[in-house]
Amino acid sequence: MSRSTLGDGVAEVDTGVEPTARVRRPGAGRKRLVHTDPGLLQALDDLVEPTARGDPMSALRWTSKSRVTLANELTAQGHPVSPSKVGQLLKDLEYSLQAPAKENEGSQHEDRDAQFSYINEAAKAHLAAGQPVISVDTKKKEVLGNLANKGKEYQPKGNPERVEVHDFPDPALGKAIPFGVYDINANQGFVVVGDDHDTAAFAVATIGRWWDMVGSLSYPQATRLLITADAGGSNSYRSRLWKVELGKLAARAGLDITVCHFPPGTSKWNKIEHRLFSHISMNWRGRPLTDHEVVVNLIGSTSTSTGLKVRAERDTGTYPLGTKIKDKELAAVPMVPHQFHGKWNYTIRRSNPSGAP
Repeated sequence: MSRSTLGDGVAEVDTGVEPTARVRRPGAGRKRLVHTDPGLLQALDDLVEPTARGDPMSALRWTSKSRVTLANELTAQGHPVSPSKVGQLLKDLEYSLQAPAKENEGSQHEDRDAQFSYINEAAKAHLAAGQPVISVDTKKKEVLGNLANKGKEYQPKGNPERVEVHDFPDPALGKAIPFGVYDINANQGFVVVGDDHDTAAFAVATIGRWWDMVGSLSYPQATRLLITADAGGSNSYRSRLWKVELGKLAARAGLDITVCHFPPGTSKWNKIEHRLFSHISMNWRGRPLTDHEVVVNLIGSTSTSTGLKVRAERDTGTYPLGTKIKDKELAAVPMVPHQFHGKWNYTIRRSNPSGAP
């Protein structure tokens, strides 16, 4: 406060005015804007009301509704108002900044919940018998280079990581294709980073690599393997190549391989998503993924306070697209569909002594 204001206050106290007494008469002061402009609140509500987004006559249908934009539009409609006042009025109207919520999954299969229960019971039975249960999937492909990566990490003040302005892919570096295997019982991840194509052959090769390097050592007495996977992608239940390659793995590893697919549109429930991939993303946040070696090292160094450990390997093999599987090749796979949704749930035997699929 200024010295003259303090002086005036002291003078008033000296004349006998109580410091807590009201000085301004009731009703004095500038009227609130909503009182001098009664139509302001309704005009603002009409602009931001969610049902107006589909209205072809809405003035801001195709415009970001920032406080400045709303203030300009209200002023143009004869309601002069500042952006800061718009913010106050929006709060009074119980509006707030909100991001879109990913909740609408479209139509659900009638047996969606039953399939979840089926997968859960199958996993419990395998684990109780000491048999391995793994969750598999392909993590999002990453463009390599000195490019910006989402997230932040601590750096010396004023010295952020310098990256390219434009995220143009470098053909010489290509992409990193991480395919993961998550051991549910051991809470361990195994990720292979490829650079060719995300095919069923690449997916099964990764599972086979996990078995040779980790699984066979952790479960030396295993005779069965349960795989939970999404309904689409390289491990799709429709993929013939996926089943043929699993047949080869079952015969080589001496395992009966059971596969249970999650219903379409429910990939986020696959345990590998929130038990492994989410922690990998957090571990490399804010770090440029400059080459495949960096990706492998960052994945391999991922850990959590709950004991998650991750092993990462590089795969330089080639996995061509468009591999055709003939009917007789698929028929030769010793596959036994389960009674409940045989397309989603099936077991591939380690051998086929009867000669029938």
